[in-house]
Formats: sequence, structure tokens, C-alpha cells
Amino acid sequence: MSGTGRDSLSPAARALCDAMAAVFPGPGDPAALRAAASASRGGGAEVASVRDAVADGVPVRIYDPAPGAGGGRPLVVFFHGGGWVMCGLDTHDALCRALAVASGAVVVSADYRLAPEHPWPAAPDDALTVLLWARAGAAGLGCDPARLVVAGDSSGGNLAAVTALRAPELVAGQLLFYPPLDASMEQPSVSEFAEGYFHTAAHMAWYWDQYGGDPAHPHVSPLRAPDLAGLPRTLLVLADCDVLRDEGLAYGRRLGEAGVDCGIHLVPGVFHGFLGLPLPAAAAAIGAAGAWVAATAAK
Repeated sequence: MSGTGRDSLSPAARALCDAMAAVFPGPGDPAALRAAASASRGGGAEVASVRDAVADGVPVRIYDPAPGAGGGRPLVVFFHGGGWVMCGLDTHDALCRALAVASGAVVVSADYRLAPEHPWPAAPDDALTVLLWARAGAAGLGCDPARLVVAGDSSGGNLAAVTALRAPELVAGQLLFYPPLDASMEQPSVSEFAEGYFHTAAHMAWYWDQYGGDPAHPHVSPLRAPDLAGLPRTLLVLADCDVLRDEGLAYGRRLGEAGVDCGIHLVPGVFHGFLGLPLPAAAAAIGAAGAWVAATAAK
């Protein structure tokens, strides 16, 4: 248990955290983790059009809240979380639906290859493939390619940040939900919330090990990038009780120092993964993120 005590979480979040931790496997068995993640998926908001497609070899799911609405809308390319090891289109279906409804944007969710079977750089290469495919087809989706936002939660937030680093000229915004950004795991929040908050430091260290790559490479650890100037406007949505909190805060500070328009939404009383839970804070955070996407201007 962290030294901050159980009262760091709201009562509702604490109840959910403890219930989830009681049934979620420890690190070490990808199959068990994948089974647990698949069992946790639930329903979501009604979206006018949801269809599956293939983006140059990468499976995707496309959410359109208003088909036939005409051009000019934002386009979100979304990468799911799950430690690069688990989850997929189905586990993040509800979150993508909520984001599409909240933003009015078309959301393209990418089913990138997973570790350890496909270690780095398979996932970021798939992410870039989907970005290029979505941008090329934006007009056909009723979207403005110059209003493209990359987004993701947890490890998917890492992939969104890496994609923005690799192709900043193609991205108008990056929406990062509690992303891992530094494989060194040296930030104070790693020890502060190491246990007792569902997503443990041991889980995160194991995920990094499965993912692979050089921990110092900026396409593994975006916080290690020597220069963040020229990156698109950014919104970081962070959980206050999370091992990853401080690296998100550090990335936000560095973006600001580099002249990037960066907002940080630090949500109190919640833990890693809260966006997928029945908490008022989750609905509020998704609503704010949707409004931010809707306000994304052409690059």
C-alpha cells in the first residue's frame, strides 16, 4: 500500500479498485491477462455508424456519430491501452463510442500487434500505418485531414505520443490518457502508488519488459526525446493515484517549455484506467476531452 493511504481515492473509486484488483491477474501470464481484460468489456453509447475495416493490413474499427454530416470534422486515430500486451477493439469499444459522441469526430480505433509475440517496434509501426491510412482517407470519412488527432489510453497513449513524434507535420493534436512515457520508471509516483491502486509498479515493469526496445529511445520513452518543439497541441488526462502520474506531469512541463500548447487535466481521487469505469469523473473527463477534440483547428 502506498504511503498516501487509502483515502487518496474517492470512496467509489476505492470500492472499484479493490474489487478489480481482487480478480485481476498478477504480471507474468499474457493469456491470463488477456482473458481478464476481455471479460471486463461492457456496452457503450449508441453511435450512428460502427464498422470494421483494414488499414493497410492493420484491423481498425470506425465510429461515425453523424454519417453524411459533410466534410471538415475532426478525425481521431485511437490506440487502446493494455500494456502493449492485451486488449483490443472490443475492450475499448465503449470508450471509443463515448469519445466519438462527445467530440462529434470520426474515431478510427487501431488493433495493433501485441507483445510479447510482436515486440517493439511492431506496435508503433502499426500505429503509423493507421495514421497514414486514416489521413489519406479522411475526406471520404467526412473529415478534414488537417484536423487529425492521435489519441490513446495508457500504452495506447504512449503510441499516440510516439506517432506524434514521428510525424508531427501530419497531426493537429495529441490526446493522451495516463500514458507511460519513460521506461526508466524513476518518477516519484512509481513508488508512491506502487501497490494498492490496481495498476501496480510490478505490472508496469513487466509490461515494459514484454514490449522491448531501448528504454532510452524516444520512440519507446517519449519523455527522453531531446527536443519536443514543433509537436501539436496536447491534452494530457492523468489519474492522481497512478504510478504514471509524474511522468505525465513531466511531459506536460517539457512540452510547455518547448512552446507547445499543452493542457493538463489531473483528475483527483481516481486510479489508472478510470476512464472505463462507472465514475462521474470518467464521464466528465471524456466530455472535456471531446470538447477539446471538437475545438482542434486545422494544422
